[in-house]
Amino acid sequence: MRDALRAALAAYEPQPIEAEPGTPLAAVLLLLYEHRSQVHVIFQKRTDHVETHKGQVSFPGGMKDPGDRDLVHTALRETHEEIGVLPADVEVLGQLDDILTLSRFRVTPYVGWLQRYPYEWRFSHFEVDYLLEVGLDHLRRPETLVPDRRIINGREIVLPSYQYREDLIWGATARMLTNFLDLVATADR
Repeated sequence: MRDALRAALAAYEPQPIEAEPGTPLAAVLLLLYEHRSQVHVIFQKRTDHVETHKGQVSFPGGMKDPGDRDLVHTALRETHEEIGVLPADVEVLGQLDDILTLSRFRVTPYVGWLQRYPYEWRFSHFEVDYLLEVGLDHLRRPETLVPDRRIINGREIVLPSYQYREDLIWGATARMLTNFLDLVATADR
């Protein structure tokens, strides 16, 4: 699966977003690993202590710091800070489409492969409540995709979301996940 994803991402042309000047830049890592012949995706449940996206399920990541070389560095640095994964333990396979969040961040998602599993997660208890290690097969099941109704700017909209046990993967994370799952479908052909 890793080789097929690497090839699909190499052929994929991520869609950039031109954001207004001053828009904060951020990056996340859609981190995968294989265990017992099954591919898993890592999500984190954010605590209520963080400034933004309290209690939401997300990929590890965050804002670009002035010292970050590029957004890949941001994604790897934030993943290390939040869940303890060393950058040397991740093979970055490629990039997905940029998205603009409702909180006005331009987020660039990267896909990475964890080089070994099991892993000794060491996560920031200020930022991360717990991890979700979700099988890719689960995320690809049609019944996992559920409508999520939200009121945004006074309008009700229905967003695609993914159910995993008691947690709902929605919003920007769900949009990035959909982009990834569409890419996985092309890798399967």
